[in-house]
Amino acid sequence: MSLVGRDRERQRLAALAEGGGSLLIVGELGVGKSALLSCLDGHLVAGVEAEQDLPYAGLHQVLHPFLALSTLPGARRGALEVVLGLSDGPAPPVHLVGLAALELLSAARPVVLVDDAHWLDQASQDVLGFVARRLTGAALVLAARTPLFAGVPTLSLAPLESPESLAVLDAVAPGLDPGRRSWVLAQAAGNPLALTELPFGGNSLEESFATRASALPADVRSSLLALALGGVASADLAPAVEARLLDRDGAFRHPLIRSAIVGAASVSERREVHRRLAWATDEPDRRAWHLAGAATGADENVACLLEKTADRALRRGGAVAAVHALERAAALGEAGERARRLLRAAELAAEAGRRDDVERILLDVRGLDLTTRERALVTWLPTAFDDGVSEGVAGPGELVGLAESVVADGDVELGLRIFWSVAMRCFWVEPGAAVRERIAAVARRLPIDPCDPRMLAMTAYVCPVRQGDAVVAGLRVARGGLEPAGERLGSIADDPATLRLLGSAALQVGAFADSVRFSLAAQRDFRAQGQFGLLARALAVEAWSRTRLGDIAAAEPAAEEAARLAEETGQPYMRGLAVAVQAEIAALRGEYERSAELAAVAERIGLAAGARPVLATVQLARSLAALGEGRYADAFAAVRRVHDPSDPAYQLALRRYVLPELVEAATRSGNADEAGKIVEELDTATSSPALAAGLRYARALLAADDQAEALFEAALDTGSSPWDRARVQLAFGVWLRRQRRATQARPHLKAAAEAFEAFGTRDWAERAREELRASGESRGGNGELTEHELTIARMAADGLTNKEIGERLHLSHRTVSTHLHRIFPKLGVTARAELRQALATDSGTAPG
Repeated sequence: MSLVGRDRERQRLAALAEGGGSLLIVGELGVGKSALLSCLDGHLVAGVEAEQDLPYAGLHQVLHPFLALSTLPGARRGALEVVLGLSDGPAPPVHLVGLAALELLSAARPVVLVDDAHWLDQASQDVLGFVARRLTGAALVLAARTPLFAGVPTLSLAPLESPESLAVLDAVAPGLDPGRRSWVLAQAAGNPLALTELPFGGNSLEESFATRASALPADVRSSLLALALGGVASADLAPAVEARLLDRDGAFRHPLIRSAIVGAASVSERREVHRRLAWATDEPDRRAWHLAGAATGADENVACLLEKTADRALRRGGAVAAVHALERAAALGEAGERARRLLRAAELAAEAGRRDDVERILLDVRGLDLTTRERALVTWLPTAFDDGVSEGVAGPGELVGLAESVVADGDVELGLRIFWSVAMRCFWVEPGAAVRERIAAVARRLPIDPCDPRMLAMTAYVCPVRQGDAVVAGLRVARGGLEPAGERLGSIADDPATLRLLGSAALQVGAFADSVRFSLAAQRDFRAQGQFGLLARALAVEAWSRTRLGDIAAAEPAAEEAARLAEETGQPYMRGLAVAVQAEIAALRGEYERSAELAAVAERIGLAAGARPVLATVQLARSLAALGEGRYADAFAAVRRVHDPSDPAYQLALRRYVLPELVEAATRSGNADEAGKIVEELDTATSSPALAAGLRYARALLAADDQAEALFEAALDTGSSPWDRARVQLAFGVWLRRQRRATQARPHLKAAAEAFEAFGTRDWAERAREELRASGESRGGNGELTEHELTIARMAADGLTNKEIGERLHLSHRTVSTHLHRIFPKLGVTARAELRQALATDSGTAPG
């Protein structure tokens, strides 16, 4: 009868079971979630409160019928074997376990039903959330009291309307006296379980179930309590079935019955049952938790057992279960061990991204006697979230002193971890020149090779200007271990985390082509290993760098995936950065309304804690949009903020890579003098490819007429990226036309128009075409190859693949393909094999 009024919900579930996918059913206790699940045939699993500290216990229940481990690739099979306790090995990332589970379920195509998902252990919840966001062929339906999984379709189950409530009550208790009937209807408020149980006694559901249990024989009550606490009954439970507490299979008819049984038992009764269950099981983790439940006071022996349970949980990837075990061990064990156990729990909670757990545990540490290392942990751990940009945590200056003292005390490993937090904070917030210099001085004394990728990355974050050339030189050495396409040769450690650090370091110093290479090289293993948090970071760095190179065709999917994975892995400011890059891409594509919407989203994220890279990229996106729409004063105002130390959008490293936007907007809005001062401040010999290109472009735009031509020619003669070259060609063509040198302007304007069209930046291409038409070029006069196209055509004629051409020119293979689609008709060919002859015989291929 509890399915009265649920026709639409049943139809939705039936369609899901037929077509595949995932659904989370959410609703209050007794609203009918379990009943709704029962209308589907499938593999049913129920979360149990007593097992929530047993890592992957829930996942084992879900996958048990489908564990065809031999069908999985090695890494995924190994991950599942470790977390399910079938083999030993390093704890795998939760997302690698998720990939394995997803593959098994996709192959078996079952209907899996999970009731009381909120009682599953956290590791199982994390994996099932990952699976639910990606499952297609199979069906996964979960029921929980509250929304558990972001990004999973959710069905909120509301209480029954009055007519349906009356129908249910009349069906289960037709002879109920009018007074009780009215009371039940009011008390139940549309809750189906209450409507079916309250007519038979009790003022609440818990009281109703507890009253029925109290009427049972003592041995049956004891067995019910054992069952509720995760054990096995020892008595005949037929009376409990007759009392409508258990179903005929011996399971609780509703989860609320389980909690009512436990709540009704006395403390001594619960302890006695826990004691009995502890010695009835041969599983050490269950025994430890039952002994903890049976403890009447401090017990160091049980605390040691719980600490061993934490160790086993960690080996299987159950960090949250380990945290809970260590907290309980701290509460039960000797006072002298309390701080050590609590701070170990806090470290694990920080690594698992559980801010609330860290804050709660650190409150428990207050007032305890701490060692130097322990005091350092108390200060540092709150900074471990969101790269330490949150308010109320230690700043870079305090942290660098902490790192120095810890290293001096002999704990180099912790000192380096703290120092990495310091370096990251220098990217997300601005500590000021004095603090940066102090950090750099400490870094020089750290016992680590300056060419170590970790040190390169930390140096790039802390001193992107003063040490930028040294970082570029270090990257050049590291680059020797990569093929142009980012494929490893073996001279760099086969560690994706190292490659990601090199990619991040390259971004800080404007070596965007290197940034793309290293980030791409890291992503393959991050995907294979399920390290989606680090993958989000590598993708965001790739997207930022590709966009600055003009390769927006490849940047767009990278930014989109980075934003999605950053949200999924709880990295709000990395998501903000990825969304800001999406806004920049939309602006370049001429999608100005979408760019404004994305910029607003990213700005809200960045402003929450003053995440400067997010806010700087937002202003860059707004400047690009304003340039595209011809709002030059707005464009200048937006990008000027990135250069203003008093503005939240100021970012020491990134400001050096927005000079083209700054100067272009300034020269068109009457702000050339102000822009000139900024260029003069940054005008220095540099090995940063992006800064060098930006300075060359800026000098040419700001130069007097008698100097401009030489500066434009110099900018064109260097190895700039295709995007930078196209911008120079457009600006040079405009300058030449306005000097009444239209014939010389046309080749540059043609090249710029073709390049911008290939990049997908339509409005930029149209600007170049407008200038071309103003120079006297007819609309049909675009049959010649541009210089850029001629280079690509010659490479293709020499037998290079699109991928090889792209790596040489810092383009994606998609962009190269777009160019070739335009080149073939111009040369009158249909295949690459014809290019060599066409180039040899067509005298018109060289630009104007």
